[in-house]
Amino acid sequence: MRKALIVWGGWDGHQPKEVAEIFADVLRKEDFEVVVSDTLDSYADEALMSSLDLIVPVWTMGTIEKHQLEPLLRAVENGCGIAGCHGGMGDSFRNEVEYQYMVGGQWVAHPGNDGVTYTVRMLDSNDPLTEGIGDFEVCSEKYYMHVDPAVKVHATTDFGDVLMPVAWTKKWGQGNVYYCSLGHQANIVEMPQTKEMMRRGFLWAARPVQA
Repeated sequence: MRKALIVWGGWDGHQPKEVAEIFADVLRKEDFEVVVSDTLDSYADEALMSSLDLIVPVWTMGTIEKHQLEPLLRAVENGCGIAGCHGGMGDSFRNEVEYQYMVGGQWVAHPGNDGVTYTVRMLDSNDPLTEGIGDFEVCSEKYYMHVDPAVKVHATTDFGDVLMPVAWTKKWGQGNVYYCSLGHQANIVEMPQTKEMMRRGFLWAARPVQA
């Protein structure tokens, strides 16, 4: 059985506890052993970190200490997957540029704030991460992000003349990184399309099952 760590906290406006509970349920249904934590000190637990196949951060803004961040970066570099959404992964620890480099992007604006209706478009209907999901509308925050040009983009939305990535994948050392900008609050995470994107992202990012 593969093992996942969900660490939630930070700004309460993103309902981190509720989102963490949704993600834990998704992962348990996929036969993961799930550890749910509300402290960044979990990243400094050497025994725990060495046992993981997937890390799911649900922590908006806040600060992280060097002794917490370095084991997180190292775990992913050594092959543990990481996957998350919205500000819980894409707007964490604003001063930590190496964390942002690992994620592949950083939130910078959401014009109109919450309640903007927009379309999320899948780029490749044959990609296992997006196949069968189809384009869909969401009424939520629309994230404008600074994005690493090296990421592989799987879904986008339109900002006038700019197509903004919504979901992407990348590598950090040996580890797989999956990010989706949807998920302002638990009701958006619970949308069938968002939930399915995250489920597939978790499975893609997690360390492969050893034969």
